[in-house]
Amino acid sequence: MNQTPHVAVVGATGAVGLEMIRTLEKRHFPVGKLTLLASGRSAGKTLKFKGQDVRVTELTKDSFAGVDIALFSAGGDISREYAPLAVKAGCVVVDNSSAFRQDEKVPLVVPEINASDVKSHQGIIANPNCTTAITLMALFPLHHAFTVKRIFASSYQAVSGTGARAIEELKRQVEEVVQDRPVTKDVYPHQIAFNVLPQVDSFLPTGYTKEEMKMENEGRKIMHHPAFRASVTCVRVPVYRSHSVAVSAEFEKPITVAAARAVLKKAPGLDVVDEPENKKYPMPLFTSGKDNCEVGRLRMDCALDNGLCFWVSGDQLLKGAALNAVQIAEELLK
Repeated sequence: MNQTPHVAVVGATGAVGLEMIRTLEKRHFPVGKLTLLASGRSAGKTLKFKGQDVRVTELTKDSFAGVDIALFSAGGDISREYAPLAVKAGCVVVDNSSAFRQDEKVPLVVPEINASDVKSHQGIIANPNCTTAITLMALFPLHHAFTVKRIFASSYQAVSGTGARAIEELKRQVEEVVQDRPVTKDVYPHQIAFNVLPQVDSFLPTGYTKEEMKMENEGRKIMHHPAFRASVTCVRVPVYRSHSVAVSAEFEKPITVAAARAVLKKAPGLDVVDEPENKKYPMPLFTSGKDNCEVGRLRMDCALDNGLCFWVSGDQLLKGAALNAVQIAEELLK
């Protein structure tokens, strides 16, 4: 791999694409040349990178000539169509969509957990679901020490996980409610302001949603733990940014709060914020814009054997998407 690679960002004008560009700059990734790709609607716009204006060009099948690494965040359909073309052009794709996550030939990577899987790529590396990534930042170190059997979890997912239009919808609905005007809906099936929606993604025949099953399916692959089980309820909450997850985990080996805290304090990319007596615990307000995830509310689970409850919060546009993708690109250069 070229040590000053030509990098392309696909979906450059979206929420995650913009974070990818900022993250490349913030982490001093050795970009030799930057190509910004988006739909025809966004072509011609300019975005800043290291103080320079970079023009956005339209994504076409010929966009990847000479590109070394392409960071994709433009949805599954775009990834399925264009990622193979990028690979054919000699490029390594880091894909943020769900398109390739369960493909046996495609590594699914959280660098703090399974960085070595990057080496087995055949042109495409998948970024996990944002809620899964944030949860595993706290769960995996505990699994490594105590061997997790199963978890029960509920997510509290910010509207920016749906995209820019959802952020606007929450802002607009808050104003409509405060001003006693009729609430208008566009993105979500129900009002999101001053409400929570117990549905993220579409329902499966089991009654779970696709999003809820990602925790088990992707968790098994990332942790190399095929027996891992997860029963999850995913909930959209009226928060602009950062997802939070309440987890009850059952382990094979005996666990204590003190032993868990000692393990979590050494975990990369994770900060322990756990002083309930001082009302200190992870919150989206403080994890938004922050690279590290935070874990707190550690306590023994009163309903599970060898069980631990914890609360983890992280910026889903960063560790759940853009930051994780750039970290994978850093692994490619090693």
